Amino acid sequence: MAKKNILAVLLLIVLLSVISACSGPEGGRQEAVFKQVAEIAEIRPGSPVKIKLKRNGDGDYSWELSGDDAEKVLLADKKLKESLGKANSK
Repeated sequence: MAKKNILAVLLLIVLLSVISACSGPEGGRQEAVFKQVAEIAEIRPGSPVKIKLKRNGDGDYSWELSGDDAEKVLLADKKLKESLGKANSK
């Protein structure tokens, strides 16, 4: 009978220590704080390159590219040439 009482007391101590460890010192929930960083707020995503792909009756492809950044437009043109196996763009 003494062993059962000792086990019950030890179990109670373990449970109380687990419960006290899980609860914070303030006992409540913390509010989420959102900060706005000026450097990140100023970054705007660039507009994508718009591609109009056309195919003629012979099975050849041509395309029209438009966009704000010339480097992105040239890169898209290069990728299209490589993927379609075309030497000259129209």
